[in-house]
Parts: sequence; structure tokens; C-alpha cells
Amino acid sequence: MKSGLSFSAADLAQTRFAVSPMWEVVTSFRLLQDANDPPLHRRWAAQVRPRLVHAGLDRGWLAELVPARGYLADFLNPTPASPFPTLVAELDAIRRTTPAQVRKDLEMLGVERTDRPSPRLRLLDEAPEATLEKVAAEIECYWELALAPYWARIRKLLEADVFHRARQVAEHGSARVLSELHETVRWDDGTLHLVRRHCALTRDEAGSGLLLVPSTFAWPRVMTRAVSPDPPQLAYPARGIGNLWEPRATSATDAVAVVLGRSRTLLLAELDTPSSTTQLAQHSGLSAAGVSQHLTALRNAGLVTAHRSGRSVLYARTSIADALLTPSAEPA
Repeated sequence: MKSGLSFSAADLAQTRFAVSPMWEVVTSFRLLQDANDPPLHRRWAAQVRPRLVHAGLDRGWLAELVPARGYLADFLNPTPASPFPTLVAELDAIRRTTPAQVRKDLEMLGVERTDRPSPRLRLLDEAPEATLEKVAAEIECYWELALAPYWARIRKLLEADVFHRARQVAEHGSARVLSELHETVRWDDGTLHLVRRHCALTRDEAGSGLLLVPSTFAWPRVMTRAVSPDPPQLAYPARGIGNLWEPRATSATDAVAVVLGRSRTLLLAELDTPSSTTQLAQHSGLSAAGVSQHLTALRNAGLVTAHRSGRSVLYARTSIADALLTPSAEPA
């Protein structure tokens, strides 16, 4: 299927980039529903999938609104108001979705479903304002389990993609950047062409301009949103995804240990994968009480973050800690 998004000079002038937490939510959730482990995200999926099953999120609101194939509810991807919106801001926009938009999205979901609407979707149809609060609450829970512990790493990659393409625009112009977004995207004589089954984007169904959203989990395809009067959105695979989950070398541990101490440096090195206090105690040989005390100090220093996962808490390194342990790496 081929579709074309025509551009006027005004549309081109209003084309911009944004890093969207909600696009990462919907693309990552869809990826986890695939029966086959995605090759680029296998390490991440192996850690996250059991948490979701334990929390029941594999059969909740997101499972209804983001099916494994086909259309997903457009109201889950509101237009970002800034280049780097927070999840809180995007959830506020979701809560403000009009009943008319909710019902339109539910109708689209219904067209692609062969079964009868679920009780959840009927509730969302009958009481959209109140039910959107439940949807937002589940998204927050999913975020804490699946994305928050990894967000420093993900955001760094997405921001790097935006900055790279901004330089390309300055050096070579928008046409070249649009042509290099993805193999299924082609710029030709004032029109952006998308060639992919179930991927249509036209100016008739969206507002002016274009919002380009790099995504960690959209690979290997592009995804679109077109809701008038908002600008059309195109989520595309960001550069560098192949190395995202590779274990990171910690070449500066000896030097960092002189400042932080060997125990805290050891814990930072172990946190290449988000872990609980119990897991860190098992891997490091330290007592659980000692690990907890060190993690509190590291968190107060901005070197680790904490994210609740059921009854336990997962700790993750921040980008500041990554830079300390890998001084040769590019700055965040």
C-alpha cells in the first residue's frame, strides 16, 4: 500500500522532531505481545515480560487498546507540546481526550476485531472521562515496570537521533533527512511517500506540518498517527538501536572506587541491568542491609534511580553514573 503526504512550504516549515514517552509505551507494549522474542530487544524483553505477567498488565487496558497487529487507539499518542515532553504531560493530554475521539478510536478498533467488544472497551465507550483515569493509571504502572528503569539509556539514544538529524537538516536540507528516515519512506517532489501494508498517511486526515518521532521499539517499521487538526505523526526507528542493550564496559571502576569506595562502585557496575536489593546482594556478596545503605547514598548523589516493581524496587544506573564508569563514552 502506498500513500503520500503532500507538503507546502508552510508544512515543511512546521516539520519538527520530538521524543515521546507515550510512543515508547505503545511501541514497546506491542513488541512484547509478539510471540517471538524480538532480536534487537531480546535482553530487555526477557527482563520485562515476567514483570508484566506478574502484574497482570498483559491482559489489561493496554492489551485492549494496543493489539499485537493493526490499528491502535490514536488517543494514546497525543501531539507532544514540546520536543522532550514528560510522561506526566502526555498522560494529562490523554485524560483530556474528548469523548468523540475516544468513540472514534473504539470504532476503528472494532472494525479490526472479529470478536465482540470486551467489557473494558464497553466501559470506556460508556464513561470515557472516568475510564481514562484507569487507562492512565495502568500506563503509569507499565512505565515503572518496563521503561523507567531503562529510560536514561533510551532517552540518550533518542536525543542523539534528534540532534544528528537536526544537524543533517542544517547541512543538507529537510528533503534529504526525510528520505533517510527509513527504507519505506521516500521524499519525491514535495510529497512524502510511505510504502507499507496498513500504513496510510495523507494530508486529508491531519493538520499542517509533520511531527517526526524517533523510537527505540518501532523497529523494523514506521508507525503513523493522523488526527485532525493535529499535525500527522511519524514514528521511525532511531539510529543505534542495535547497541542499546549491549553490556557496557566499566573501564574506570578503579578510578571511581578511589572516590566512591569499592562496594558502591561494585554496585554501580552490577546495575548495568536494573536489579533489586536482593539480586544485588546475591551478585555482589554484600549483605542486603549494606546494599540498601549504599543504594540510598548513590540515589541521593543522583547516580541511581529507584522504580517500584510489585513488592520490590528496581534500581538502575543514571546517565551520570554511566559517564563515570565509561569516561571515553560520548557525553549525555
